[in-house]
Amino acid sequence: MGRYLPAEPGDGPMQAPVQDVLMQRFTHHTVTEPITVPAVVEPLLVLVVAGAATVEERLPGGAWEAAQVKAGDFYLTHSSVPYEMRWQTLHGDSFEVVHLYLGLPLIEEAVQEVLGKPGDAVRFRDVSGARDERVRCLLDPLCDELSARHPPSQLYVRGLAQALAVYLVRTYADALDSGRRSNALQAYKLRQVIDVMNARLGEAFSLPQLAQVAGLSVYHFSRLFKRATGLSPSQYFIRLRMARARQLLTETPRSIIDIGLEVGYSSPSHFSQVFRREVGVAPSAYRQA
Repeated sequence: MGRYLPAEPGDGPMQAPVQDVLMQRFTHHTVTEPITVPAVVEPLLVLVVAGAATVEERLPGGAWEAAQVKAGDFYLTHSSVPYEMRWQTLHGDSFEVVHLYLGLPLIEEAVQEVLGKPGDAVRFRDVSGARDERVRCLLDPLCDELSARHPPSQLYVRGLAQALAVYLVRTYADALDSGRRSNALQAYKLRQVIDVMNARLGEAFSLPQLAQVAGLSVYHFSRLFKRATGLSPSQYFIRLRMARARQLLTETPRSIIDIGLEVGYSSPSHFSQVFRREVGVAPSAYRQA
């Protein structure tokens, strides 16, 4: 996630050497230009630990939804499609957050125990800027242990993470979504396919190659991918290309022609046409905004 968010690393370690548990700390300043956040396969918890901000989110091209957050508020993200964010800090020039990823094996254990069904058949409801004291009571000691200067206790961290996973399944599992997605592409296969897509943004889109990665026929892969993400594989690939192009336009001085080539468009006019269709403005206008 650090590749996509314009943030400063916090004081704590960027990575915790504990199985199925990963923590990252970030310090954010005001961001007025929307950033594209990639889809996540593992559930992501974000806890605000200091400061306050107005945070806005939307699906690409959709209406903005705003929430004011302060220390103790949290986000739960399990989005299968990219989305956009921007934020304005309040009462200061920055706010600090902790990102906590719970690995799929941990979630699957909790789902199997609580719901008695395979873990990859369940997704979580997206939660934005909410307050849940149980979540905070479990996250606070986890963050303390993973931020401490001494090596974290594997047993302690694992126990807290298991308790948190069980609580999330009991409280925030999306029953309607889980039934709808039970015949969707499995989470680990979706992650593999998206990784391949990101690695081949400059290459021609190949549905048969992606289906081969998933070990499925082209027909079944296309159907299950769309059921998992809401988009066809080609649409999703274009969204990833445009997210990368937007990042390069705002963070580098590279020419628009060069950026178009990196994301697979040998024709500048074709790149501009697709970018305008997906983003709403031409690449040159986006860079100047």
